[in-house]
Amino acid sequence: MAYTTIDDPSVFFNTVLYTGNQQVRNITFGGNSDLALNWIWLKSRSSGYAGNHHVYDSVRGVQKHLRPNLASAEGTNGGTDGVTAFGSNGFTVGANTGSNENNITYVGWGWKAGTSFTNDASSTSVGSIDSAGSVNTDAGFSIITYTGTGSNATVAHGLGVAPTWILLRDRDSGDHDWFNFHKALGNGKYMRLNSDDAAATHSTIWNDTSPTSSVFSIGTNVNLNDNGNNFVAYCFAEKKGFSKFGSYIGNGNADGTFVYTGFKPAWIMYKNSESGSSNWEITDNKRAGYNSANARLLANTNGAEDTGPRIDILSNGFKHRSSGNPESNKSGEVYVFMAFAESPFVTSTGIPATAQ
Repeated sequence: MAYTTIDDPSVFFNTVLYTGNQQVRNITFGGNSDLALNWIWLKSRSSGYAGNHHVYDSVRGVQKHLRPNLASAEGTNGGTDGVTAFGSNGFTVGANTGSNENNITYVGWGWKAGTSFTNDASSTSVGSIDSAGSVNTDAGFSIITYTGTGSNATVAHGLGVAPTWILLRDRDSGDHDWFNFHKALGNGKYMRLNSDDAAATHSTIWNDTSPTSSVFSIGTNVNLNDNGNNFVAYCFAEKKGFSKFGSYIGNGNADGTFVYTGFKPAWIMYKNSESGSSNWEITDNKRAGYNSANARLLANTNGAEDTGPRIDILSNGFKHRSSGNPESNKSGEVYVFMAFAESPFVTSTGIPATAQ
C-alpha cells in the first residue's frame, strides 16, 4: 500500500503572500497544481499594523466574512470590498482594508472542499438536524452549515470518517466564541480559538460524545446550538501524508520537542492546552524567516507577525527551538496542534521530502 494518496498537497491546501494596493485584483496561488479553493483565511502581516483575521467560504457566500480572533457575528462586504470571488487557482479581493490595505503585506491560507453536500436528517436518518455544505473526502475537509435547536443534536458532516478537528462558529451572534473539538482533548473538553484560555471541560459543548464517521454531536450550549441561529463548522479528518492533528509535551529546552507529522509541513497551528495566557501560534512555509526563525502570527489576536528562534520545519515534522516558552515548549505541559503538508515524507512513488 502506498504511503499516501496525496502526492501534491497544493491541490488541497496552499499559502499565498501579497501586498495590498486597495484596488480590485486577482490573487493567485503558486503551487505545483491549481487550487480551486472553498475556504480562505486572510491576515495582515506588516509590523505595527493591527488587522483582524478574516475567513470567507463558498458555502456561506463568498462576500460574507467571520473574524477568528473576535466573538463577532458574520458580516457582509458590499460592492467590491473584501473577497469578492473564488477562482480556479486563487481569489479576488477588492478595496476593503481587512484584505487589501495599500502597502500592507498579507498572507492567505486556502483549503479546497468542492463537492456539494446536503442532508435531510428526517429522510436519511443521519443526524437529528439538517445540514448542508461542501465536502472533500480525498483531503478530509468539509464546510458544514446548520441551524441550532437548543436541544442535544447530531449533525452530518459528509466526510465518511470521523473528524479529528472541528472549528465551529455561530454566524448570527456577536458575543459567541469559536469552539474547537480536537481528538487529543476528547469529547469532554473544548478550546476557544478567539481566546488564550486553557482547555476547559463542559458537557453541554460536545455532549460528551465523540464524532462518528457520519455525524458530530453538539450539546445545549448556545455557542454551538442557540435555537434558530445559523452556524458553520469546518471539519477535518486526518489524512496520511497530508494532515495531522495531535498533541505533544514540551521539554523546556532550546533543543525542543520534535513532533512527527509524516510530512513536511506547510502550515502549523499549536496551543498550550494547560496554561492560560497562551496564544494560538501559526507558522507556515511561505512567510519571512528560515529554520529556526520562522515567522508566526497569533490566531487569537489582531497583531502583526513577528520572528524569533521558535520552530524548525522538517521533512517529517517540526521541532521547537524556544526554551521554556509557555506558548510552544514549556516543560511538562501538553500542546495541541494542527498541521497540513507541503509534501509527504514519501510520495506514493517513493520520492522523499527534504527539510526547509
